[in-house]
Amino acid sequence: MNIRPTLLTAAMAGIVAAVAWPFVWAKFGGPAAAGGFELIVATLLVIALPAHAFVVGFVRTQESSAHTVDTALLKRIGAWLAAAAATTALRAAVGI
Repeated sequence: MNIRPTLLTAAMAGIVAAVAWPFVWAKFGGPAAAGGFELIVATLLVIALPAHAFVVGFVRTQESSAHTVDTALLKRIGAWLAAAAATTALRAAVGI
């Protein structure tokens, strides 16, 4: 399956990460937790893998060379972070 990362998929991954993280932290983390194996695996599966798939992608783009900055990737990273921050701010404003 070839997943092509776009600004929309990056933003959706940011929203999923921002919604899922409080639940992952409540279940496996928290101030009393030792940050065990479960928290690491949950973070990798719920945050890192979707971010990699929908922001970075699994296929290297042909148009970028080793000496240039991948501006499309930077835009997708910005969309991911902006969507996560907006979701977090919205949740705080609503009081969820």
